[in-house]
Amino acid sequence: MPYVGQPVPRVEDERLLRGRGRFVADLEPVANLHHAAFVRSPHAHAEIRSVDASAALAMDGVAAVVTPDHARRLLRPFSVGVGGERYWPLALDRARYVGEPVALVVAGDRYAAEDAAELVRVEYEPLPPVMDVAEAPAAAHRSLRHGDADRAFAAAAHRVEATFRFPRYSSTPVECYAVIADWDDAQREVTLWSNFHGPFVMQPLVAAALGLPEHRVRLIVPPDIGGSFGIKSGVYAYLPLVALASRLAGVPVRWNADRWEDLVASQSGTDRLTRAEAAVDAGGRVLALRLDIRDDVGAHLRPPEPATLYRCYGNLTGPYDVRDVAVEARAVLTNRAPTGLNRGFGGQQLAFTLERLMDTIAGRLGLDPAEVRRRNLVRPEQMPYRTALGGIYDSGDYPALLDQLLRDHRERLLRERDRLRALGRRAGVGIAMVVDPSGTNLGYIALAQTPEERARGLGKSGCTESATLTMDPMGGVRLRIATAPEGQGHETVAAQVVADELGLPLDAVRVDAGIDTTGQLWHVSSGSYSSRFAPITVSAVLRACASLRGSIPRREAIPASVSPSVLSFVLGLGGSTSRIIRCISAYPLLRNSLPSNGVDPTSNSYSSTPSE
Repeated sequence: MPYVGQPVPRVEDERLLRGRGRFVADLEPVANLHHAAFVRSPHAHAEIRSVDASAALAMDGVAAVVTPDHARRLLRPFSVGVGGERYWPLALDRARYVGEPVALVVAGDRYAAEDAAELVRVEYEPLPPVMDVAEAPAAAHRSLRHGDADRAFAAAAHRVEATFRFPRYSSTPVECYAVIADWDDAQREVTLWSNFHGPFVMQPLVAAALGLPEHRVRLIVPPDIGGSFGIKSGVYAYLPLVALASRLAGVPVRWNADRWEDLVASQSGTDRLTRAEAAVDAGGRVLALRLDIRDDVGAHLRPPEPATLYRCYGNLTGPYDVRDVAVEARAVLTNRAPTGLNRGFGGQQLAFTLERLMDTIAGRLGLDPAEVRRRNLVRPEQMPYRTALGGIYDSGDYPALLDQLLRDHRERLLRERDRLRALGRRAGVGIAMVVDPSGTNLGYIALAQTPEERARGLGKSGCTESATLTMDPMGGVRLRIATAPEGQGHETVAAQVVADELGLPLDAVRVDAGIDTTGQLWHVSSGSYSSRFAPITVSAVLRACASLRGSIPRREAIPASVSPSVLSFVLGLGGSTSRIIRCISAYPLLRNSLPSNGVDPTSNSYSSTPSE
């Protein structure tokens, strides 16, 4: 019986349940580890007049204090990729959000570091903060047009308009940010251990901030990460700071964020203000949409933002067949903590707007909200369906899904609503139909650029992943993946796939989920995000298995009367030959975002060709 599809004990759970997991806090990779503590701004907006670290430096056990002067001399600002100003990992002359790092103290233990941090004296001059998203300045702005929305609105029987606010939200993983840095002054290089689940993506930014060539920055992710939901993509901002602390102190430095730091200054999901307008005919069909979107990215446009603004651009019309769309997309700056990728980033902000707009249309026309949706859904005979904005829906029967939802759940939920209302409780029943991309192509970031800017740069694709498969002389198999799982069970699933493909027992397969940028195949899109493991990483694993199977049987090593196609693998192949197979997978069906090369997103006419 194949392993895939069968309930098997998770291979990673043995160590986790016994407390033998290997998280950053469990690592003692080098001797003489010191500890760091941050000094953070208590103000949302303030000029920094002075930073006095003399009292902290005089305390026993303190090895160094990183101040804005050190950062100004020894670090470089981060590139933001699109729009906005470059920003520093440490506040220099001005603090722009509560919790922004202002200084960093290194001491022999965490207690001493925390005590010394309280002795650092910072003189602030508070300034009025910018908090209103509607009035905040734009760091990036694009006007995008598909079809002729103006013509559709001029001919529409109804124009339905509403404004929707989607609030900030935050993930709260059990493990907070964690970094260990070991600066090697002789080699002028640094090794960093962190729970950052996409090290290849951000390695160039970290290296540039430190003023080092990329090959002089080694990033290591341990096998275990205690949850993320996207939030740990923001830990990269702390990597150069802890590295600089190690450089100045002359010792390796560890920093583990506490829960207060995680809640105040890690990375929340983006809040959005959307003014939505629909052109609707007399029968309730939506002819066109106008969307004015403002995403509050906080004090800095921090990579990979403005990803939240554009990840769902290809499916901006959701499950509805709307051909004329006009979009104003802005990433605006406020005096809040910078935002980033939190679970489903961009998806819930979009779905909330579309579904509430459908309810508003139903109320205006006096129609059943479910019926308004039915009249606007993409029909099964239209599949594969290319949206007006360039996304491709390869399959689906949305009306059938709606029918099943209403048949199986609506009456029951309405009865429960009425029962609760009779008890004096507030209760309601809503409906939502959502199309959300999975394994998204990073090329959507190029939408934030003008066509001219894109033409000057290199395209980026998130549809790649690597798998390295090694077989020892006795037939044992070791697989190395670069997805940095945070509890999803990648090791188990990958082992099941390899065992089935090679005809081996499950315990003959070992999966390494940790990442080391010096020993693994470099590619721009490693890590765990956008549910990409199953469609993309497993594709790479399958290709590696196929390559390994094809490399073992040699025509000259078997009788001419035997075809290699009839050979099968058995445990303990024997012999003295080992094989290492590295494969990169391109996912050809993943075309839910606009390609990044040679495409003008203001136009409806383009072709989408996946790269191998």
